Amino acid sequence: MSSVRDVIDSAAAYFAEVGIDSARYDAEELAAHAAGTDRGRLALLDAPGDEFFGRYRELVAARGSRIPLQHLLGTAAFGPVTLEVGPGVFIPRPETEAMLEWAMAQRLPSNPVIVDACTGSGALAIALSRLVAGARVIAIDDSEAALRYTRRNCADTAVEVICADVTAPDLLPELDGGVDLLVSNPPYIPDGADLDPEVAHHDPEHALFGGPDGMAVIAPLARLAARLLRPGGLFAVEHDDTTPTATVAAVRDTGMFDDVVSRPDLAGRLRFVTAVRSGRP
Repeated sequence: MSSVRDVIDSAAAYFAEVGIDSARYDAEELAAHAAGTDRGRLALLDAPGDEFFGRYRELVAARGSRIPLQHLLGTAAFGPVTLEVGPGVFIPRPETEAMLEWAMAQRLPSNPVIVDACTGSGALAIALSRLVAGARVIAIDDSEAALRYTRRNCADTAVEVICADVTAPDLLPELDGGVDLLVSNPPYIPDGADLDPEVAHHDPEHALFGGPDGMAVIAPLARLAARLLRPGGLFAVEHDDTTPTATVAAVRDTGMFDDVVSRPDLAGRLRFVTAVRSGRP
């Protein structure tokens, strides 16, 4: 019978052949999942039985058909948290962790009010709730399919979950001028963009595409941030790597922000814009 290492090697080679960049990592993660252990403990795994090998073959076949690894595992890691994910919700990406790191490097007041617009799985909201002591965190999305995951992920947190359209001009009037930080990873991919199969066939279109230029949600978000943030409040919004200039312009066009800066993700690509709410009324 093949060893665990043999079948992992075979799976990694297969994944590389079908174009999966993280071939070795995915092969090991799926083996650990099939064995009910952690990837770092695979070398300590005793010879498993036929059940493991049968389950592993099923998982490898599914991943080879480009079902996302996170859907097969049922979870995705983001910063300090692990989130439930699956069909109907956007899988959080490592690129967004750069925005989380930026937010954590800022000086916020005691007991800040934080809004995560287009929260999806709740990744940013839950991470910020865990990392910022005393914060009131409000997570907003308009997809009931996504919110089913958000609510499960937020069940043991203080995050407030709201079903609403972040482009609505009258959203959350009770928070006008009272928010300290607004972050968002909105739909921003230009319509018709060429995407990997994992994204094109499994992430919800509603969470991906932002109109012909990718700016359909970002521009209203900038106006929402201008209204909700207090003077000195902070705004951060992720964008497509083709639209840093357009995103900076959308934020500046509100006339309500200073220090509008396009910032790189962990791979060095300009991927999110930050700004400070001015003191102008």
